[in-house]
Amino acid sequence: MRMVRFSDSTGYTRRGEWTDDGIVANERTYNPDEVDVLPPTDPTKIVCQAGGYMDHREESGFEEQPERPELFLKTPNCVVGHGNTIELPPGRDVVEFEAEFGIVIGEQCRSVPEADAMDVVAGFTCVNDISNRDDQERERNWVRGKAFDASLPMGPVVASPDEVPADATLTLRLNGETKQETTREHMIFSVPELVADVTELITLEPGDVLATGTPFGPDRLSDGDTVEVEFDGVGTLENHVIAQ
Repeated sequence: MRMVRFSDSTGYTRRGEWTDDGIVANERTYNPDEVDVLPPTDPTKIVCQAGGYMDHREESGFEEQPERPELFLKTPNCVVGHGNTIELPPGRDVVEFEAEFGIVIGEQCRSVPEADAMDVVAGFTCVNDISNRDDQERERNWVRGKAFDASLPMGPVVASPDEVPADATLTLRLNGETKQETTREHMIFSVPELVADVTELITLEPGDVLATGTPFGPDRLSDGDTVEVEFDGVGTLENHVIAQ
């Protein structure tokens, strides 16, 4: 299933299934173009992996594979949905896209063994880890660089694990041109490994998201750009960029 949150013409927030015929909710079918698609989950936190693919680590100057996932946090103020605007933070010169897919947690969990990790996964979504390099390069913990408002577009749906192939392709297009592309098979750490590692010390709540890291090719965003992140089984997350 591909579950979506949306606001209908009355402003009421609903949940439904995004099908080939439209969004089905409460025995009614809605046209996706006539509703406001909301972020597909409302996380209490987003735990992000830095350098989830070796090609991106190498382009960043790190040639050795990490012994464990390297983590940082984004906060709920970062989350915006499919179709929402990405506002470039003022006074910053280098703000870049990072195509990723997100693991959406389905139940409260802590200390989950790798073998049981998929039992707590509700599904997958597209995310775009918008990164302010001006501040990121000056900080140790990346708060200004990563956790500014509207820096995590997410959506358009949460696709159940059976919808997403083991070799699912992740693609980012900027103004229609492919800039990033990889497959899930090239991740350094698998989905179960990430879930097990994060929950060793952190309690995850339903709706929390693990952002899995980006492949080779993050690049600069500019006023007027359109950026799309596509992940097999989930669909395409599209956002427009404006300068504040």
